[in-house]
Amino acid sequence: MANPSIIGKDPGKSARPFVFINAAMSADGKIATIKRKQTRISGSLDFDRMDELRASSDAIMVGIGTVVSDNPSLTVKSKERKEKRRADGLLENPSRIVVDSMARIPVDSDIFLKGEGKCIIAVSENAPAEKVRRLSNLADIICVGEKNVDLVKLLSELKDRGINRLMVEGGATLNWGLISNGLVDEIYTFVGNIIIGGKTAPTLVDGEGCACDFCRLALITCERLEDGVLLKWEVNSKL
Repeated sequence: MANPSIIGKDPGKSARPFVFINAAMSADGKIATIKRKQTRISGSLDFDRMDELRASSDAIMVGIGTVVSDNPSLTVKSKERKEKRRADGLLENPSRIVVDSMARIPVDSDIFLKGEGKCIIAVSENAPAEKVRRLSNLADIICVGEKNVDLVKLLSELKDRGINRLMVEGGATLNWGLISNGLVDEIYTFVGNIIIGGKTAPTLVDGEGCACDFCRLALITCERLEDGVLLKWEVNSKL
């Protein structure tokens, strides 16, 4: 599978990585249930597509809400893809990054326990010092922002650390933070054939939202995949 396109952008010359969001959502735009738990929306072909995206990325980023709700390992599943990464002189998994302003991530989270690879926790200056100290034994710590993680500074720091291609797997709050700061280049959404419903169920992007000056997208491709539709968008402008 070919890598996703980078339209008119050279990540090597940017002050931040090339950033793309990948997500599966229901036909009504939900990415999880009213209990904020992920449910299977796509099938094996989409999971394989996601695995290829992971394997072709330098790092994968999620928010603390995703870790608390779903405890993902964020690892490459395919043996062949892991072997190819090693043959290319890379660790078998991309770096795994959690945006966690108050250092809430449990020390027994799967990203610390499963799979070879570097872990990075981004915290704010407000994070309790003792929690940060404990996490520093498990991961690299990046402290940016006073009360909340400053995403602009974080992405600049990641670029300085050699991360040029960043995959974002949510959740909705992190997606909003990145999009509202003009930090996303492309968005890939698999829209599945189910309705989840619920006014409190998270959507692809939550956060404060906007009344006008919406984030504009340009459609790259639209294709049927199993019982759903895969949409690939270029982000044209920030809010």
